[in-house]
Amino acid sequence: MNIRTDISDPIVPDGTVTGDAVQIMRAALNAALPDTAVEKALAELPEYSGRLILVAAGKAAWQMAKAAHQSLGGRIDAGIVITKHDHAQGPIGNLLIREAGHPVPDADSYSATQECIDLIEDLKAEDLVLFLLSGGGSALFEKPLIPPEEMDDITHQLLASGADIVEMNTLRKRLSAVKGGKFARLCAPARVYSVVLSDILGDPLDMIASGPAYPDSSTCEQAQAIARKYGLKLSDAAAQLLTQETPKELDNVESRITGSVRQLCAAAAETCAKLGYEPVVLTASLCCEAREAGSFLASIAQYHIASGKSVAFIAGGETVVHLTGKGKGGRNQEIALSAARRIDGMADTLVFSMGSDGTDGPTDAAGGIVTGESAGAMRRAGLDIDAVLRDNDAYHALEKVDGLVFTGPTGTNVNDLSCLLIRGGKS
Repeated sequence: MNIRTDISDPIVPDGTVTGDAVQIMRAALNAALPDTAVEKALAELPEYSGRLILVAAGKAAWQMAKAAHQSLGGRIDAGIVITKHDHAQGPIGNLLIREAGHPVPDADSYSATQECIDLIEDLKAEDLVLFLLSGGGSALFEKPLIPPEEMDDITHQLLASGADIVEMNTLRKRLSAVKGGKFARLCAPARVYSVVLSDILGDPLDMIASGPAYPDSSTCEQAQAIARKYGLKLSDAAAQLLTQETPKELDNVESRITGSVRQLCAAAAETCAKLGYEPVVLTASLCCEAREAGSFLASIAQYHIASGKSVAFIAGGETVVHLTGKGKGGRNQEIALSAARRIDGMADTLVFSMGSDGTDGPTDAAGGIVTGESAGAMRRAGLDIDAVLRDNDAYHALEKVDGLVFTGPTGTNVNDLSCLLIRGGKS
């Protein structure tokens, strides 16, 4: 039975390293929910005398919109929520609820974004747009300036190349009618109050969901260099758009960041300490190949396994995967699978990695979890971990050894959490 967590359950340690891992995941996710952060940001909502329009986009859009509606209620004149398929959890007052494609935009992304554009047409200077933005908005909130088929193809090329999220968003801004500050420009003369849940290292407002309501710091030269770096196949129209500059100043926007991966790591560390581990937060800016991150965590285990201590090493961030095969998986599953090779045989040693939004790549799992027994179980199942990694098929390999983590949609999206646990230092 693969591990399934319910983030609403209380923290009750069961005395095993796997049970501890579940408690750590659950507590971290609860701490990263956007409800309290959104309510705090709304305490600084600018004054307005006209209409209040709510627009929420991203994988955490439903949860953020729900929190805003609970705070503002009847003050919201109209609004729309655009989130990933299966991430909406029911109606919210008078708001339109739309689900769309991620990580690749689909027809639902385009139609929902057009509904949003229609909603903000003819706004006046006294009106205010409450814009709730979270990671995933780059795919979910999109009106391409090129044929949708080509936009899909370019997105697939970027994903397969291993481009990081900043590189991807630098290109997306120039191929879109709403990214790179263009949505805020469409809202003018109305003002925009943007509340942002960050899923990018360092919280760059112009890169989170490709910065629909923030001046763009990237340049045309950078966009063209990225296209050359990955050998992207572009039409003449797309190539021409990469030469057109994005808005560098916006005088109608005020922005607030409500949460980030640092919060996720801090909550994990606090729970580790409560469970008897000595926590070490390695970084909140992990950015490398997923399988290298897994190997690195395992190498830490090899050094500390004989210490006789209960220790926890925590890393937050977002790794990348270069696709070399046609299997099924995600970056967090690859971290876990890669770690399994090098913690083989270590007692009371575990590595888990999960996406805070509850999904990992194009799968229904949030991530992966392995112990010192996982590699042996895979061998007995006839699996070669190196071959599995080459085929990017971590999902099916982990599934066979109860190594998948399922949370369902969590309502937040603040990067990934990886953790190495060594309980008691037994070898």
